Amino acid sequence: MADSTPAPTASPRPDAGPGFRGRAALVSGRAVSKVSQLAGRGEGTVIGGLVALRIDPTVAATLARSMRVVLVSGTNGKTTTTRLIAEGLATAALTASNHTGSNLANGIAGALLRSPDAALAALEVDEAVVPWALSMVRPEVVVLLNLSRDQLDRMHEVRATADRWQEALAADPPRVIVANGDDPLVVFAAGELPTVWVAAGLAWELDASACPWCGALLTFAGDGWHCDGCGRARPTCAFALGDGVVETEAGPLTLDLALPGRSAAANAAMALAAVEQLEVDPAEALARWRTIRSIEGRYEWVTYHGAHLHLHLAKNPAGWVDVLGLVGATDAPVILGFNAQVQDGRDPSWIWDVPMELLAGRPVVCFGERATDLAVRLVYAEIDVTVADSLVAAAGLAGPGPVELIANYSAFQQVRSELARAR
Repeated sequence: MADSTPAPTASPRPDAGPGFRGRAALVSGRAVSKVSQLAGRGEGTVIGGLVALRIDPTVAATLARSMRVVLVSGTNGKTTTTRLIAEGLATAALTASNHTGSNLANGIAGALLRSPDAALAALEVDEAVVPWALSMVRPEVVVLLNLSRDQLDRMHEVRATADRWQEALAADPPRVIVANGDDPLVVFAAGELPTVWVAAGLAWELDASACPWCGALLTFAGDGWHCDGCGRARPTCAFALGDGVVETEAGPLTLDLALPGRSAAANAAMALAAVEQLEVDPAEALARWRTIRSIEGRYEWVTYHGAHLHLHLAKNPAGWVDVLGLVGATDAPVILGFNAQVQDGRDPSWIWDVPMELLAGRPVVCFGERATDLAVRLVYAEIDVTVADSLVAAAGLAGPGPVELIANYSAFQQVRSELARAR
């Protein structure tokens, strides 16, 4: 989440072309975006979208009308999956996308504003913004990745989010949903709508332990999940992630991604199912994906004050479990950056559910606004931990040589800004 403005109340989607307000919104949004770029304040996507929406709340609908749109939402993997889908669709036609992570209404409108002539669009959508996005851009395909705890003060419990998704999808149904069949909450949200199921896995099962239909405890096994209470079970999946391949009804597709880890492979499995729905050749999409080595700074290697930092983003329990498993393949020292700003969620109590014990035997340095909170959790995990007052200090304590750096959202953005200034 890159901007923190809540989604506006959905307005009726216009059926005709833009009127005076619509044209004013388009001109003003583009002008403000350009000024922001010239002033060196970034791409100007969010501020351009903000201005356009203030003038005409239906501007996103106007822009999306001529595009075949794919929406992507979920707790983890939105940015990576959206980037993969956008790159895949771009092999077929000009594609609009906000895959840099600006996934609220302003960022979505800004991305469409930036590429008004695009035939296709791949749009990342914050979980809370899904109802607005469905009613505004009327996507052809909706990709649902997973649901777990994130930003507890804003998103509340995951079952409530699943309920809102189900209601919004029923009210504005897409042509097809592409959904992770391994997440019971996602299956519940998809309801009875036409769905392509993907067995993408579910590394974090704690938030999906109760059946969303009857409340009984679910059983997770090698063949998926099932409920002894009501008989619900993982649906039959047309796509299934295997060891370096995605099994499809037409045969296996070898991934061979440059992006590391199982989560990137799971995102690719979801993306393959999505681009197929828009008649994109999966071989061409995979060829493009194999050239991608970093997603908005994630997985980059950067030398900084003697330490060779390997950058990872982890925003919530599910994300931390995934990254901890990834860095567990090395014995390098670890730097952890931890904040609790609006973008992160003000309540960081979930860190006590994260198995920090996976870092046992390795030196760990914490920095950030809530470094002490994280250090207390690590002490209870019997980890050798030191608290630093800055990234520079942390690099000095953890280096020289290779260092795994894991940070939550705002801390990760601060790290990227600091590294950019140091280059």
